[in-house]
Amino acid sequence: MQLAQHFDDEHIPDDDEEEDNITDPFKFFRVGEENMGTRDLAKSELLSVLPGQHYSMNGKSLCLEFSSNSGPISINLQVDASPGCGGIVWPAGQILSNYLIKQGSDFMQGKRVVELGSGTGLVGLIAAKLGAGRVWITDQASLLDIMQQNLSLNRLQCNCEVAELNWGTSIPTAMSSPDVILAADCVYFEPAFPLLVRTLDSLATDKTQVFFCYKKRRKADKRFFGMLKKKFTWHEVMDDPNRNLYNRESITLIKLLKVV
Repeated sequence: MQLAQHFDDEHIPDDDEEEDNITDPFKFFRVGEENMGTRDLAKSELLSVLPGQHYSMNGKSLCLEFSSNSGPISINLQVDASPGCGGIVWPAGQILSNYLIKQGSDFMQGKRVVELGSGTGLVGLIAAKLGAGRVWITDQASLLDIMQQNLSLNRLQCNCEVAELNWGTSIPTAMSSPDVILAADCVYFEPAFPLLVRTLDSLATDKTQVFFCYKKRRKADKRFFGMLKKKFTWHEVMDDPNRNLYNRESITLIKLLKVV
């Protein structure tokens, strides 16, 4: 079943509601202040599927702890809203990260991975921690510094690197034809829709696994999927046990397949 054909408007918030979500990026976070226990900032079922979190107000740092079959996996991130919403860790990125972890230790092993619109770099850093052979975390120039800080914080320079990649521009040769493409919360700015589709098309082959996690926001998002279906087919990822919970918050995880 193609999501593009069943993208109903029932759970898409209006522009005013979505503006509230952007200006209050911790609305759906479960975070703890320094020297305090965890406190809830929202009464939401979504909290139950997010990793354990501790936020330091002074250091603007966030520690995320994911559970896995082999023990906890921790990621430390600098977060900063000053470059824009990309400098914040949003739920879709945490959900995609958690899904990758739940697939087991062999899922990313040795693979070449590109994360698009990385922001803080969370999802790509998780892929690197899971044993990917080479990971590129990419975004616009304004976010390269925070990604580089987070790469250093997690000591993953051996198999991960930061790279500038503006959607719609040429793909660097080194990262062409990756095994896996990751994208979380990349559907929010309508003028960028055709550029994102062009970049996905340029990067992917018919063998590339593309995991795309997004929150349904505005009705205009349907236009993105209208553009995307000219280049890709897709299906919703059904083997995530948390799917029903995050679906109720209008978040969906899909897997894309390039049309050849």
